[in-house]
Amino acid sequence: MTPSPVERRIRAMLPVIRVLQTRLPVRWTRGPLRRAAVRARVPADVGREAVLADGVPCEWLIPQDSPADRALLYLHGGGFVFGVTPQHVTMVAGLARAMGVRGLMVDYRLAPEHPYPAALDDCVAAYRWLLNRGIAPQRIVLAGDSAGGNLVITALMKLRDNGEPLPAAAACLSPVADLSGRRPAEGFKDPLLPLKAVRFYNVSYVAGNDARDPLISPAYGDWRGLPPLLVHVGEEEMLREDAERIAAAARAAGVDVRLEVYPRMWHVWQLFPALPQARASLDDVARFLVSHLSPGMPAGPTR
Repeated sequence: MTPSPVERRIRAMLPVIRVLQTRLPVRWTRGPLRRAAVRARVPADVGREAVLADGVPCEWLIPQDSPADRALLYLHGGGFVFGVTPQHVTMVAGLARAMGVRGLMVDYRLAPEHPYPAALDDCVAAYRWLLNRGIAPQRIVLAGDSAGGNLVITALMKLRDNGEPLPAAAACLSPVADLSGRRPAEGFKDPLLPLKAVRFYNVSYVAGNDARDPLISPAYGDWRGLPPLLVHVGEEEMLREDAERIAAAARAAGVDVRLEVYPRMWHVWQLFPALPQARASLDDVARFLVSHLSPGMPAGPTR
């Protein structure tokens, strides 16, 4: 398949993004990204509402006429060190709209100031907050990208290990599954993620903990009993192996898992909404998650 003009234009930008990850200190970029996220454009029929979920800052993205008893809990990426970006706001608003459910995006604490388990604790707290608001677990689905994909899986493992109710399904976009320092194949160069930046992200989150702890690197975890899972990854990215490993581990443990590898795509290409492959991926995610939201159950009240 010939790359579209949009794909060619975006691909030409990737080297710049790649370089910036190793040149700009985290503290310089967080503030501008946060301010831009507040101003991010969303569809006119999607409302925004800041909330505290048991003390964890979150934001509702609420499509018009969406039921109050169903929710998408979204965990953003950013190497565990960056917060919500305008691209995440736009993407999650579109995903919630396509699903017809409210999306709760978690603004979890960031490394290196707050290493493991701070982000995981915040994400689990937000899920419990949804349950405490009366939303049944069968009417909650989880999704996340990159570091957020890691947090989706580790949150599921932590909840299962605690004997708590699990959500209906989960979807991960280019998830990080192994922070133990495994190197990519010799000569491989990720189009978007420089190895130097990835090492910084991993060390910042792991801190002094065991990088092979399953709640840090779920590739080493027990996958039994987890809900249905969809994993999307790009053919050209460093984390393709992570996605393939966890899909195989989940399948071997009896989890209903589907892995989709998108040709020519890079890390979390879904953040570029003009890209045809981004629309195709998010449409697939929306269909998958909606299909597991208690089929046949009547919707609750809207607000």
